[in-house]
Amino acid sequence: MRSDWTALPEAVTAEIAERVGGAFEVAPAASGDHAEIASTVTGPDARVFVKAASAGPGAQSLRYELSATRAVDRHPPAVLWHFERDGWLVVGTEHLDGPHPDLSPGSPDLELLAVTLKELQETPAQGGPWFTPEGRVGFGHPAMDGRMLVHSDLNPTNLIVTQAALRIVDWAWATKAASWVELALLVQWLIGSGHTPEQAERWLAQFPAWDAVGREVLDDFAAKNAAKWLAKSRQSTEAWVHDLAAWAGEWAAHR
Repeated sequence: MRSDWTALPEAVTAEIAERVGGAFEVAPAASGDHAEIASTVTGPDARVFVKAASAGPGAQSLRYELSATRAVDRHPPAVLWHFERDGWLVVGTEHLDGPHPDLSPGSPDLELLAVTLKELQETPAQGGPWFTPEGRVGFGHPAMDGRMLVHSDLNPTNLIVTQAALRIVDWAWATKAASWVELALLVQWLIGSGHTPEQAERWLAQFPAWDAVGREVLDDFAAKNAAKWLAKSRQSTEAWVHDLAAWAGEWAAHR
């Protein structure tokens, strides 16, 4: 649950001010809810993206993000500093400027995503408090287990097109799994961006991990994922939950 910036203790805001060079301006993030505080902070000496959490799942997610950004080169925003004060964990990262990508069929941004994914697919999950596949998605299969680092939430709002490359933010769900799990979780977002299930699978076929996984394994994943989101949609009025239920259901029906 997102909180207002005024929830931060004075000692915390004072330390942030020291790190950005004095009095600063705050612009809350438009999306996401893992951290209680998520804002762009602009001070005399620096412009940074600040996340903060006081306890529970929010703080744990932020620790996951710290571990992931230490383990992955280039793709996440660089951690500039972090500290704990008055019960709050506060993290300041590189501020990434740029739009979210267009992942619709034929978009040139798909090539940027492919380049980034090919690099990420070869990144092992070393150390860190990673999620297990079942702990992340709520269901399991022996083929989902692996040793690679999987972001597991590559929806367009977690992707930023910078001048240099496509960058990935919000690593709170970083998972140690087989590489193909990342691709299977991307299917629903490709469908949500306008792909048919056939188009989504055709695009994913460029990745060796997709071709290596058995058809029965993908069938099982698609069916379980669709069942999960259908169950969630019956208990939620959130539009994004119903969207995911629809997109996951399309893929399962296709399989």
